[in-house]
Amino acid sequence: MKKLHTEDVDNLFKAILSLETLDECYDFFEDACTAKEILEIAQRLKAARMLRNGKNYVEVCTETGMSSATVSRVSRCLEYGDGGYEIAISRLEESEK
Repeated sequence: MKKLHTEDVDNLFKAILSLETLDECYDFFEDACTAKEILEIAQRLKAARMLRNGKNYVEVCTETGMSSATVSRVSRCLEYGDGGYEIAISRLEESEK
């Protein structure tokens, strides 16, 4: 989405990258987002991990409570997106080892 590539968005992402601890991330995101928005992003990441690990739509919808439309969108991003989920999931799983 080239529309997102603005100086303001660059500054947002630079600010996020500057955060050093989980507590700093909580503080920033709790100030910047609603609890619902944070939980929805976390849920999408969980769905992406589940799909990447072979779960089907029904399993993902059941476990996460997400709509099939949202799970489908996450799946399309995994398949045809810019690789953001893949990078994040790979690094998260590496850090969990």
